[in-house]
Amino acid sequence: MNPTVEHYQSVLIESEFGTYLKNSAYVSTMTTLISMFIALLAAYTLSRMSKTPGIRAIGIGMLIAQMTPVVMLIIPLYVFMMKANLLDTYASMIITYTTFTIPVVTWMLKSFFDSIPIDMEESAFIDGCTRFGVIFRIILPISLPALVATGLYAFVHAWSEFVLGYTFISDDSLRTLTPGLSLLMGLWTVDWGRLMAASVVIVVPVAIGFVYLQKLIIEGLTAGSTKG
Repeated sequence: MNPTVEHYQSVLIESEFGTYLKNSAYVSTMTTLISMFIALLAAYTLSRMSKTPGIRAIGIGMLIAQMTPVVMLIIPLYVFMMKANLLDTYASMIITYTTFTIPVVTWMLKSFFDSIPIDMEESAFIDGCTRFGVIFRIILPISLPALVATGLYAFVHAWSEFVLGYTFISDDSLRTLTPGLSLLMGLWTVDWGRLMAASVVIVVPVAIGFVYLQKLIIEGLTAGSTKG
């Protein structure tokens, strides 16, 4: 058996898979950025203001909501997107992916923020720094390892999601990678060569990024928040 790149050429050049790749990159990046920004503020609030009435209840509510299976919400979400005229748009995927990503990312960041000494923040407040100044000038740089780990989770979640992307998008020009795989499977036949090549195209970039970011996470954690 002779190795060949024929199926990779077919997938990347002779099909719409390149479009799906760009769509996934855009949707995953936007989901990650929005989720990280919202989760950063939410996690800091849960960590530093947990004794404020209602704050902890909101955090627990987010966690409980995350336990709801996605398949139970497909019909309500579809009806909402249809009434909001968001079907066959990037916004439908970004909104739903962000909604399901934020609770997990928030609690991941909260556990890291809990380990940061509050004395650093109090010193900054004495020097006249505002709350947002503390978050973006002190907490953010110290939290780089946690931000990388949670950002990777958010990106991979959006990158590999299938059910919602398949439900909300019927326009082939807007499909993402995993729903796009279904087009390589017919009713009675499966193009296994192209299907396997497409699967590798999906997995390899994420795997390479994970290996690289894993090194960054380890280096950041060994440096720790004792810096500064």
